[in-house]
Amino acid sequence: MQLQLLLALSQNKSLTVDELSQRFGLSRRSLYYYLDFYRDCGFIVEKQGPYYRIDRESPFFKQLIARISFSEEEAIAIMRILNKVEEDALVRNIKRKLGRFYDFDIQNDSQFAEQQARNVSMLCQAIKLKRMAVLKGYSSGHSQTKKDRLVEPYLMMNGNQDVRCHELSSGMNKTFKLARMENVEMLDDEWIHEKEHRQMYTDIFMFSGEQRYTIDLRMGTLASNLLREEYPASIPFIEQEDERHWLLHLSVCSYRGIGRFVLGMFEDIQVLGDEGFKTYLKEKWVEMKASFDGLQK
Repeated sequence: MQLQLLLALSQNKSLTVDELSQRFGLSRRSLYYYLDFYRDCGFIVEKQGPYYRIDRESPFFKQLIARISFSEEEAIAIMRILNKVEEDALVRNIKRKLGRFYDFDIQNDSQFAEQQARNVSMLCQAIKLKRMAVLKGYSSGHSQTKKDRLVEPYLMMNGNQDVRCHELSSGMNKTFKLARMENVEMLDDEWIHEKEHRQMYTDIFMFSGEQRYTIDLRMGTLASNLLREEYPASIPFIEQEDERHWLLHLSVCSYRGIGRFVLGMFEDIQVLGDEGFKTYLKEKWVEMKASFDGLQK
């Protein structure tokens, strides 16, 4: 029954607590017990209006998918085979499932998908062999230009939608979107700037960066509950201190996301660290005070 409930919660968009309780023959108290149990096991339990659901980005699901799912390139190869056989109900069902679980539309835009898969394959090969590559016809949204980019690719990101590279012309590490490149050419030249490559991180507030800062907070009940509801990915980093206080120990890529939360709930939060974050909050407070003073004039 626990596994059936877990499956139902992973797909839930319309069942309220009462409806879930009725379907599985549970009291509301027992259902909330299972929700807490799933949280303790590391699942991300979200509340959207009257509905509870388990996020498919929970670590267990991600590990399971990584073990049993196909890469985008493998999925495209399967689609090629399916397109050559006589279509029946089974073939249509497999196509629908492939289209449902991959980021690009394999069925309706196969030419773009195949090119994207070739680019992913070439970039992965360049990363594995530590070779330079040329991103052919890359369209930049920032500079509004379209040109080739000579890079050292070293990290695939966001489900192979982005690649982190060291760009030789600028001497900077940058994130490039695969959808904006026409083609990828791997060169025979090996990396020469490997020491300058940096890991890219994305925190729970969706800020990305090469550097991380460790934040420690003591939160009251209201702040703790609000953080769990707004940012379910924070749950594994929250530890109960006593009946009324919870401790947050979390790495972030920017002070902006966590700063917004702390400033909005300052009366229910004590900042324990780090020192850079405390300085950031003080500076923001000065800016906010100056802004409010200006409104009163």
